[in-house]
Amino acid sequence: MSKVPITIEGAEKLREELKRLKNVDRPRISKAIAEARAHGDLKENAEYHAAKEEQGLSEARIRDIEAKLSNAQIIDIRSMPPSDKVIFGTTVVLVDIAAGNEVRYRIVGDDEANIAAGLLSISAPIARAIIGKREGDEVEVKTPGGTKVYEIGSVEYI
Repeated sequence: MSKVPITIEGAEKLREELKRLKNVDRPRISKAIAEARAHGDLKENAEYHAAKEEQGLSEARIRDIEAKLSNAQIIDIRSMPPSDKVIFGTTVVLVDIAAGNEVRYRIVGDDEANIAAGLLSISAPIARAIIGKREGDEVEVKTPGGTKVYEIGSVEYI
């Protein structure tokens, strides 16, 4: 399986979630299963079935995070020499040429993406269009609403 890029912050969030799942949620769920078992007949015990279902979901998430971390290529943008070139992890200010407004995005891994927070997935059409470009370059991006033209206003390695 190929390596998947992720920022240091994204990897740290996954590690924190994994730690919480293993050290807090797993013992809590085990305790809930034990308490539900003590109530008797397991066939009609809704608490037991709910706890077992929660356990299954939690264990699946643990496996998912472990797989993501094992296939992750953690990239620290701050350790790279700054330039005006857009690469994974950079923060980019784009100027919509037609509308004149600016948007600011940080290019991150797929699991970290949150457009409302300004975190743009590396797989997003805008990110794919600007990767490798430089400050001052104009790029065309095909969107559902039509083609938009952006100018790369600035590139920050933060």
